[in-house]
Amino acid sequence: MKLISWNVNGLRACMGKGFNDFFTAESADIFALQETKLQEGQIDFAPEGYHAYWHYAEKKGYSGTAVFTKAEPLSASYGMGGDAEFEGEGRVITLEFEDFYFVTVYTPNAQRELTRLEFRCRWEDAFREYLVSLDAKKPVIVCGDMNVAHQEIDLKNAKSNVGNAGFTNEEREKFTALLDAGFADSFRRLYPDRTDAYSWWSYMFKARERNTGWRIDYFVVSERLMERVEDALIYPEIMGSDHCPVGLVLK
Repeated sequence: MKLISWNVNGLRACMGKGFNDFFTAESADIFALQETKLQEGQIDFAPEGYHAYWHYAEKKGYSGTAVFTKAEPLSASYGMGGDAEFEGEGRVITLEFEDFYFVTVYTPNAQRELTRLEFRCRWEDAFREYLVSLDAKKPVIVCGDMNVAHQEIDLKNAKSNVGNAGFTNEEREKFTALLDAGFADSFRRLYPDRTDAYSWWSYMFKARERNTGWRIDYFVVSERLMERVEDALIYPEIMGSDHCPVGLVLK
């Protein structure tokens, strides 16, 4: 079973840069998107053989998530079902299957000058509580742009980025708290020492060409699901966005 996640940084733009070729070639069982930047009716994308679920932000051209799945889920829900402060930006979709929950997430960015860090930390606590509540019922697979490089190995220039959005102590500690709540970073669990493995590169300074990147896109799974994880994938050769797709192969 193959699962793929991709922050497309605007699906309409990505469509013109080979998105459909990759989607078709991979033929994933579940394919999740973040930062679709769409409103309903703005794109005609209904891949044959897939059930489609879209969560649009209220603000036009902003955020948004989508999931395409070959198997029809038992149920689908949007958002975390809690505090209204965290809804409205189209950041979370949850699909319930027979033996697991599948969640895609586009975690809020702390922004330059860390203007949204406080909100981000509150959001992290609410999201962790949400995942823990799901995990109490059945195992969880959560994927997406989680907007944090957890360890120094997860970005090229760790020392010079300490305190910047995506590499603050607060954000890293929230990710640690999520793992401590019974979850595993599938890629790092399988490849604890792999360096230069990134999923996002700035558009500036030829960062992608030089592989000066960050690993901020994840497949995080309930600990008890790790035994089913056959591989965790990163597709740095796939263009079309400032992020590349990441994947998970389950037995």
